[in-house]
Formats: sequence, structure tokens, C-alpha cells
Amino acid sequence: MKRGKRYLEVAKLVDKTKLYDLEEGMKVALSTACAKFDETMEIHVRLGVDPRHADQQVRGICSLPNGTGKKTRVLVITKGDKATEAEAAGADIVGAEDIIAKIQTGNWLDFDVCIATPDMMGLLGRVAKILGPKGLMPNPKSGTVTNDITRTVTETKAGRVVEYRVDKTAIIHCIIGRKSFGAEKLIENLNTLMEAVIKAKPAAAKGTYIKSTSISSAMGPGVKLNIRA
Repeated sequence: MKRGKRYLEVAKLVDKTKLYDLEEGMKVALSTACAKFDETMEIHVRLGVDPRHADQQVRGICSLPNGTGKKTRVLVITKGDKATEAEAAGADIVGAEDIIAKIQTGNWLDFDVCIATPDMMGLLGRVAKILGPKGLMPNPKSGTVTNDITRTVTETKAGRVVEYRVDKTAIIHCIIGRKSFGAEKLIENLNTLMEAVIKAKPAAAKGTYIKSTSISSAMGPGVKLNIRA
């Protein structure tokens, strides 16, 4: 892969042969975030699971104590009192059959997160093939199918909730905040996320569960962490 001059310069700050302790590794990762914007900071976790098997999927949501710093447009599919509750909680768009029809006929996807009450899931099946590939289909495992509308909308709008999901290469990629948060808040977010990933270990997973972990800025190189420490 061809790398730019800026990337090659900041890559010199990282010792590729070293496994960093968390505090030192975070400082190094932050030092590589040299873009003109407030870069997101990411964690990448390689798991000892086989994602081809349904009983070894790792997926869930986590509420980060310091949020992600990301503004989120929230759509809530519900009706009646729950619709009023969603609007009061600050949802950007609230609707039911009208919104589903808009998605179905116009492929409308002007939102970041879709939350739905359980009674609406039958109707949402009509647009599952549109929302699913984009990662926008509400799902009980990701906490986006719920009757607790106020809490879910509030946390999502605050940028606190992140979804983690193992990909086909058995790696979880997840945002843990922004450079401007500083090392302390980012470490707090990282620890919270890692606790959630560890708790989500499938019973069918054998051997070493957390194989390797690295952190990076959005535009920077990976910094490998000493997970044993």
C-alpha cells in the first residue's frame, strides 16, 4: 500500500516491534494524530472466534462514560405515546408507516441510527433489505429494539452508545472518542468497551479469546498494546 508523506513521518513515532502498556501506547497514538481536524481514536481487537459460525458471533452495544464526540441523527420508528416520548427525548425524526414507506420507495437513509419499539418490527421487515446492508436495521442485540425509548435516544444522541461487532476476519473495529478528549478519558472509554467485549465472549469460543489489540488515530498507524499487562 502506498502511504503519504505525513503518514510515513508519524509512523516513525511507533515501534512496530514493541507491545506498549496502555498509558504509554495511548500517548504514542495521540502523538500520531496530526491532521487538521479533531481525529477520532479507534481500537482494533482481534478475537479467537470463527465468525462463520452463528454461535461465535460477538456483537453488542456499550455506553461509553465520556461519549464518542460524534453527532448522531436518530430515527425512531414507533407510534402513539412512544412517539411523543421519542420527540421529548430529542429524536431527530419520529414516524411509523410513513417513514417506512419513505425508505421503501425512495431509499431514504438520512439518519445514523434507527431505533424501533418491538411492535413495529413486523412493519420494518419490509425495508430490512435496505437497512440491513447499511447496518441500520434495528436489532435487539444492539439495543436498538426497545421500549426504553427515553434512555436509548438520550444516550445515542449524546454520542455515548457505540456498537461493536466482529467482522468476517474476526476483528472488532470501534471508535473510543476523539483526540481532544485526552489520554485519561480515552483510556476510560477503552476500558469500558473492553469489559463489554470480554463479557460478550461466546460459550462456543475456545482457546485464547483476545488475541491482539491495537489503537490508532483515524489517519495514523496502529499501536500494539500489551494485553497481558
